[in-house]
Amino acid sequence: LAASFGSGAMTNSIGDIAESKCLFIIGSNTFEQHPLIGRRVMQAKMNGAKLIYADPRYTATAKQADLYMAFTSGADVAILNGLMQEIIKNGWEDKEFIKNRVKGYEELKAVVMKEDYSLENVSKISGIPVEQLKTAAEWIGTAESCAILYSMGITQHTTGVDNVKSVANLQMLTGNLGKAGAGVNALRGQNNVQGACDMGALPVVFTGYQKVIDEAAHKKFADAWGFPDGICEPKNGYEVTVMMDVLTDKPGELKAMYIMGENPMLSDPDLNHVKHAIEALEFLVVQDIFLTETAAMADVVLPATCYAEKDGTQTSTERRVQMWRKAQEAPGEARLDWKIIAEIAAKMGYAEQFAWETAEDIFNEIAAVTPSYHGMNYERLNRPEALHWPCPSVDHPGTPILHTAKFAHPDGLGVMHAIEWKPAAEVPDAEYPFVLTTGRILWHWHTGSMTRRSATLDNEVPTGWIEINPEDAKELGIKDKEMVKATTRRGTVNVPAKVTDEIMQGVMFMPFHFAECAANVLTNNALDPIAKIPEFKACAVKVEKITEA
Repeated sequence: LAASFGSGAMTNSIGDIAESKCLFIIGSNTFEQHPLIGRRVMQAKMNGAKLIYADPRYTATAKQADLYMAFTSGADVAILNGLMQEIIKNGWEDKEFIKNRVKGYEELKAVVMKEDYSLENVSKISGIPVEQLKTAAEWIGTAESCAILYSMGITQHTTGVDNVKSVANLQMLTGNLGKAGAGVNALRGQNNVQGACDMGALPVVFTGYQKVIDEAAHKKFADAWGFPDGICEPKNGYEVTVMMDVLTDKPGELKAMYIMGENPMLSDPDLNHVKHAIEALEFLVVQDIFLTETAAMADVVLPATCYAEKDGTQTSTERRVQMWRKAQEAPGEARLDWKIIAEIAAKMGYAEQFAWETAEDIFNEIAAVTPSYHGMNYERLNRPEALHWPCPSVDHPGTPILHTAKFAHPDGLGVMHAIEWKPAAEVPDAEYPFVLTTGRILWHWHTGSMTRRSATLDNEVPTGWIEINPEDAKELGIKDKEMVKATTRRGTVNVPAKVTDEIMQGVMFMPFHFAECAANVLTNNALDPIAKIPEFKACAVKVEKITEA
């Protein structure tokens, strides 16, 4: 999104979704994974909005859609280009918006108007009927306002950046930015992913997306933190997904890891490779609230506090900075995350740089060095509505809708990108004839470190499965609930079959919450070349019935 708009965040507020006249959800099972946002979608529907939903699975969200388009995972760019071609052919593009607020239109048009992206060809690539594509294009192109919602079903591909740029292209083409009921609305996968990114939990930026390699930004932070010259180099670090390859391919370059609130031994792709990589470490520290699969491999485990045991702020998917307040004391030896970090820093000789007394002290430092947070403080945040960034001064009301007058690029223009469709890194063949996609379900959360410790939730869904279309199951001789062997080029998992027409033919789905049938043993660790996000959503798989010896 930053390449398109100059800012990589949800453009509109959650409440604003209810004002939409048309909603296009792609790559997100919103009603299960973001249920409060799903309520806003339903409000819009009750007000007469049309809901278009595209996904390989007939999910809870699909059941509420006015138009459901089932498609083969990995066809996103082709679909979006096809919709744009149909919109341009019919003159539904917003010519004034294109003229005054964006650049790159002619280059985009030259690509999307190719015969490759005729609705007939897009239908062959995606499996979506031509008439459905026509209807979707008309609803999007003629709506007074249209909001697009997407999540990890768009981003977790080797073409994830291209997918997001294509979503942005569609919204710029139709002028659905900078106004109510519209926007490109990225639904982040966890409650504070946006906040973590804002705080520089990325290898290329400081807080507020100030680049590590920018000499002025580097000096600014070194001065603010009181670090002596030369202690930090202005160079980018490794993404976590790249670290695993570095550990196996460049022995000795990475010697230790300090992992906080992350469980890569269940959440990362190609778990056999991840295990090999982590075993190559000389020293592993894990800071978490439970002994996860990753913590079990650690040399040192530091007991942290959960969300109910600490004060602080979180920044939601809509850029809303909200306070949270401690509800109870932490058990046993559990400590606040920031206090653990500060104590370790002190033992390394940096007590002065980590001399906070309260969470509020830390937030004040954040606001001082982060332009988009400059106008925030605990007094202003201590109210139900909180504040949306950017909030550059204490008299600024916050910014629920971005790009109302100009984009965040220096010239104020949005950038259209001419994107060609590329298939997934791994596609079905004679040996591995099906597409496997993975994701979450309603009852469990990520690697299950919390939800599987809840008797209520674990009793509801005690183990995983692989969803198989009835036609595929018939061809394979597999019945519902039978144990099957799912195999990719990276490993094999024994897992119960769930025969259901809620998954399209040729595609299979596994939730990744369950260690006993870990979907990520199978997934491909091929990365998007820019974002370095793995292709969790598409790899080639074969499935066989397990027969007793």
